[in-house]
Amino acid sequence: MSENGRVLIPASYRKALGFQPGETLTLRIDESGLHIQSRRQAILKIRENMKKYIKPGRSVSDELIAERRLEAKREQGKM
Repeated sequence: MSENGRVLIPASYRKALGFQPGETLTLRIDESGLHIQSRRQAILKIRENMKKYIKPGRSVSDELIAERRLEAKREQGKM
């Protein structure tokens, strides 16, 4: 670690992890240490974890849009 706190990730590690130049990385700290992953990897992990809660063929985003449209109608007094 440099004096100003910067950490250099060696090229071989970046390549192994699939990190691309300019890519946004997320950092998480817990009792076992500091964890670094790309935003892409974080999203894939979230999707994988959510599979057990969402039935195949279900579109959570479509449901959310429908709920928002219904709420907007309610707010406008159309319901």
